[in-house]
Amino acid sequence: MIRLLRLPASSSGPNQHGRGGGLHGPPPFPRTTLFGMASRSGLSGHSPVTPERSDFIREIVAADVREGRVTEVVTRFPPEPNGYLHIGHPKSIALNFGIAQEFGGHCHLRFDDTNPIKEEQEYIDSIQADIRWLGFDWGDHLYYASDYFHQLYDWAVDLIRAGKAYVDDLSADEIREHRGTLTEPGENSPWRDRSIDENLELFERMRAGEFPDGARVLRAKIDMASPNINMRDPVLYRILHATHPRTGDEWCIYPLYDFAHGQSDAIEGVTHSLCTLEFEDHRPLYDWLIDNLPVPSRPHQYEFARLNLTYTVLSKRFLARLVSEGSVRAWDDPRMPTVSALRRRGFPPEGLRNFLDVVGVGGRGHSAVEIEMLEHEVRAVLNRTAPRRFAVLRPLRLVIENFPEEQVEEMEAVNNPEDPSAGTRKVPFARELWIERDDFMEDPPSKFFRLAPGREVRLRYAYFVTCTDVVKDDSGEIVEIRCTYDPETRGGDARDGRRPKATLHWLSSEHAVPAEVRLYDRLFSRPDPGADGDPFADLNPDSETVLEGCLVEPALAELPVGETVQFERLGYFCPDPDSTPGRLVFNRTLGLRDTWARLQGRGAGP
Repeated sequence: MIRLLRLPASSSGPNQHGRGGGLHGPPPFPRTTLFGMASRSGLSGHSPVTPERSDFIREIVAADVREGRVTEVVTRFPPEPNGYLHIGHPKSIALNFGIAQEFGGHCHLRFDDTNPIKEEQEYIDSIQADIRWLGFDWGDHLYYASDYFHQLYDWAVDLIRAGKAYVDDLSADEIREHRGTLTEPGENSPWRDRSIDENLELFERMRAGEFPDGARVLRAKIDMASPNINMRDPVLYRILHATHPRTGDEWCIYPLYDFAHGQSDAIEGVTHSLCTLEFEDHRPLYDWLIDNLPVPSRPHQYEFARLNLTYTVLSKRFLARLVSEGSVRAWDDPRMPTVSALRRRGFPPEGLRNFLDVVGVGGRGHSAVEIEMLEHEVRAVLNRTAPRRFAVLRPLRLVIENFPEEQVEEMEAVNNPEDPSAGTRKVPFARELWIERDDFMEDPPSKFFRLAPGREVRLRYAYFVTCTDVVKDDSGEIVEIRCTYDPETRGGDARDGRRPKATLHWLSSEHAVPAEVRLYDRLFSRPDPGADGDPFADLNPDSETVLEGCLVEPALAELPVGETVQFERLGYFCPDPDSTPGRLVFNRTLGLRDTWARLQGRGAGP
């Protein structure tokens, strides 16, 4: 199982290179003081030299600890605050926080806030809430790349002075044209051989705001003929006249991710920089920068397979379009593959963690995991933990003609048959009830065992009833069922041993509480959305069905947001944040049917 991080109290100490963890000492870090407040917990004697779980990442970490290359394991999760976390991110979160905990170290949460145009506080808040909801905590180790802007700028100047960076006047399109292809080398910029003094002057003027956006960039001077396109003089800084959420208007040039990432790792003493495979081709640049700058420690980057799911698109740009173009309500719309959306839909964090445990780190492939596997793990948790309640989504009135008109009985209902400690509750029962419209057929086929004229069924926790009549309106639609009940069957059993073939849920019409219920299906209609070019063409038009006039038992009126229950026979549901005491709103988390178990039974599972 994935274990959760619990950071111990600790004091500042040396990192893996024998240097202090703080940046409050002598140069080269005179301006950065953040890590003077950071704690450093050293590895104790009981820290494992072999991982608790077996995967290639943990084996690397264990070997580094065992052979003394690392004295403290430090990982990090570095999201860009330009959107909400999606279902692919928890794999990295669980891996980084889990490994740090297992090896007695700690994991940093660092926001890569290097692009002020796309960053918002809303995203920062949602990312922190999602990580905590998943069950992980960064303790005192919350950082921002913007904390290091002064140091990163100084290091860029160091590269210029060493003749390893230059200011380029080519436009973005021209840089792209000069870069070459996978089979052809790139072409040197005409500005590549500027003198060091000219580059220093221009870079300082870039910082001073003398040039408009896009007029100049700072590029590393590496090798325009490199077989790795990322090493063909990559851009390190660009001009952006935009107010930064944390630094305001202090800067008008900002480092690109490739420049900020590795150096931030080095500043923080990160030992193992764990990334998904799309960053594999960036590792040579990561190492080149570490090799050519006076960084205080030497982190190492390792890559693992990203998590892809069927029926899902995880492109943040595409998800942003879904929101901006109105295909969904918001980033946390329950149909979205974001962590916030899963939480709003009622997925328990334990189910998601169990799913990640089953998936594991994986190898180096890009195959998609069946979404049914995730749903299976979520159902397994909810089946064990979710209280059972009654709800009627498409109500049909049922009148028990021989039940006293003013009488109300309280039936004892089990809260959770999987958990005896959950106890029971009282559900009011009266002469007039609501049942599901789908539970009655006037002329049923041979394999329909629910209520029909002349047929007896069991009402859950209550009595046996038999249909005696049907009432229709002027259009011929059935509006009411007339029944009689057997008072000797209270609790659902008959003394003579007869056993109806169907058991129905119900609600007292007098006590039922009205609600809106939103039924959610997959956002896309095919397992590989966009395979034919446009994912928008594969959006499922029936991904959301809103039912008005639904009814729920009184106990559900007080159910807080964040709690998921099972509507008996219908599925798992939770209150939506839109819900109010006067207008209850429930989201369907999942249906009861486990398609993953069926796939495994047919041998289609992995």
